[in-house]
Amino acid sequence: MGKSNKITEAALLISAYIILLLITAFIPLIGTFTFFALPIPFILYTAKHNWQPAIMMFIAAVLLSLIFATLFSLPVTLLMAIGGIMIGTAIHEKRTAYETWARGTVGFVVGMIILFLIVQFLLQVNIFDEIDALIAESMNMMQTMTGQLGIEGDVEEQVALLEEQMHLFKDLVPASMAIVSIIMAFIAQWLSYKVLNRLEKRALYFPRFTSFNLPVSIVWLYFAALLLSFFITDDQGTIYLVVMNVVLLGMVLLAIQGFSFIFFYAEHKKVSKAIPIIIVVLTFLLPAIFLLVVRIIGIIDLGYGLKKRIANADK
Repeated sequence: MGKSNKITEAALLISAYIILLLITAFIPLIGTFTFFALPIPFILYTAKHNWQPAIMMFIAAVLLSLIFATLFSLPVTLLMAIGGIMIGTAIHEKRTAYETWARGTVGFVVGMIILFLIVQFLLQVNIFDEIDALIAESMNMMQTMTGQLGIEGDVEEQVALLEEQMHLFKDLVPASMAIVSIIMAFIAQWLSYKVLNRLEKRALYFPRFTSFNLPVSIVWLYFAALLLSFFITDDQGTIYLVVMNVVLLGMVLLAIQGFSFIFFYAEHKKVSKAIPIIIVVLTFLLPAIFLLVVRIIGIIDLGYGLKKRIANADK
């Protein structure tokens, strides 16, 4: 009877996944939102039955999605299943919300790496060559437009600078994949918490953002990579790529830590919640000014345990 129930649940959740996949593939406007819900069927099933039965569900989902959808479904299903099963396993094992988030991030990163390898070696499509071709096409189009408009001056220098920055983005693809995975894991986990709490009357939730704390080792890893970046002269070498990606990822994580402290301090001082929200908005609008400050706050908070010190000072 138990095995029959598992099969029935798997069939229902696979059906839900196929519907979400079809909406994502063929209804772009709504599909933007359903895309982030795609891991939820895998999370729900794995959270209840653990990862072993979820593997069979994953295989069935791949086969059915290829029948009902398009080739687009194979890479998407692979990505969503790996990330979803990692999150679901952590929930099944009653891991903390942040540990679950970390596992989900790893799952999505692994999924993206597998997709990259499939595209690179099986489909014989070199993603980096495609990026180079896209950059070259964009630069040619920009130069043509400026020529037609009769714009002169230091346009060529600005175009060259823009091209250099676009090529830098290509070097930061690994860190970008990690950042996207962090975001996808958070959204999928948050949505699955809402569904599980509603369906199974659980009490799953993320701790308050004010209590968010990264491992202190992140600070030292970031500083080590930042220091190395000043001594690396070969901007095409493997070490350079690794260091720059670690620096970018560290910047993002420490900025999140900084935002956490800002919200904590505003709450501690009983300041209006609008103030930290305005700071977040300004950081996205004027990153050159505010992002550095927020990152420094994150470093100080993590390195010196500011939240704990402030909380203990009032006891």
